Amino acid sequence: MIRIDALLLSLVVASALGVVASQHQSRKVYAEFEREQSRTHELEVEWGQLQLEQSTWAALSRVESLARTRLGMGEPGPGRMIVVEASR
Repeated sequence: MIRIDALLLSLVVASALGVVASQHQSRKVYAEFEREQSRTHELEVEWGQLQLEQSTWAALSRVESLARTRLGMGEPGPGRMIVVEASR
């Protein structure tokens, strides 16, 4: 009878330790998941900012302004334009 009690007690203790280890692992994984969710949100915010920055840098008015000031470009005069039509 004492052997059965000792065996059952050891099984209960082993089971309890397994539950504790499983809960600890679960909490660790959930904490990592939360960190990754937070990082995902940060990256989405950064992506939105980068898209906004790209649209600002590529704005037609900005490109035109830089072409005029830095490169000295301007619209060609009426005699300097050549229109090319596609043939079919």
